[in-house]
Amino acid sequence: MVGKEKDRVDYAKGSSVTNEKTARRVERGWPGHFICASRCAFRRNTLVELGDSKVVVSTVGSMRGSDGEIEKIGLGSYYETKAFIAMLELGMYWDADVTEEIDINSAQTLREASTGSDALANNMHEDAVTEIAERMEGGEF
Repeated sequence: MVGKEKDRVDYAKGSSVTNEKTARRVERGWPGHFICASRCAFRRNTLVELGDSKVVVSTVGSMRGSDGEIEKIGLGSYYETKAFIAMLELGMYWDADVTEEIDINSAQTLREASTGSDALANNMHEDAVTEIAERMEGGEF
């Protein structure tokens, strides 16, 4: 393939390019983990891929209760970021295999909910994506 066709990404599946040296990120519009994610006002899901290796980084938070108030999502935190090996779902989507969680060294939780928490959660997600991409480029996955 040449030109723009070579660079085309199927955003559900991710890239099919297998000879890259730099990890590629694909932002997706659905939550990557957490059974109550539909109640979370903050959701990010990034597929990080390099060759045949694919990892999903997911951040959720700002979960709303039935009264509209923000609730903790577990273990005293209001936001959390996790990473998982990706698996092919329905023959067309690379999604998080929640049984294959990857330990990440960057921050994973926010224990406060305030006006700036979404920005902090976004930074936390970006740090995790960068970490996973660097580890992939180093040959860990």
